[in-house]
Amino acid sequence: MYLYLSIINAAALLIMFLDKQFAKQHTRRIPEAVLLGTALSGGSLGILLGMALFHHKTRKPKFYISVPLMLAAQCFLLL
Repeated sequence: MYLYLSIINAAALLIMFLDKQFAKQHTRRIPEAVLLGTALSGGSLGILLGMALFHHKTRKPKFYISVPLMLAAQCFLLL
């Protein structure tokens, strides 16, 4: 389980980085559904770190409200 969480969170951080780079270059973006789906499938910490490190999706309520809630729920379920 911890291996899965490590991999999914690393992938989530990577896709946040890539989406930020795509946004800077004005090229095709990663859909928000993919970002939120990754968070929902256990990658909420990676998405949240990506939001903080890359200043990406920080103004979207869909992200700054739902991702921390997902992280809290996942931490609760993990315990």
